[in-house]
Amino acid sequence: MKQEVVKEMSTSDLVERLVEEEKHLTKLKLNHAVSPLDNPHKIVDSKKTIARMKTELRKRELEAKNVKESV
Repeated sequence: MKQEVVKEMSTSDLVERLVEEEKHLTKLKLNHAVSPLDNPHKIVDSKKTIARMKTELRKRELEAKNVKESV
């Protein structure tokens, strides 16, 4: 998932998708431990997507905090 797509998502959608991605990553890791995946790079891609989502959520959290402080 690209950063532009993450930025366009609402916060509630972002949180829901983050939970789904974390579950998906757990499944990928478990499957890879049992039998090697055809493309182990999927694990790396999933980690990067999760990081993008967490970064965007933190950015929004800090922006909301700054708005409260300025008021």
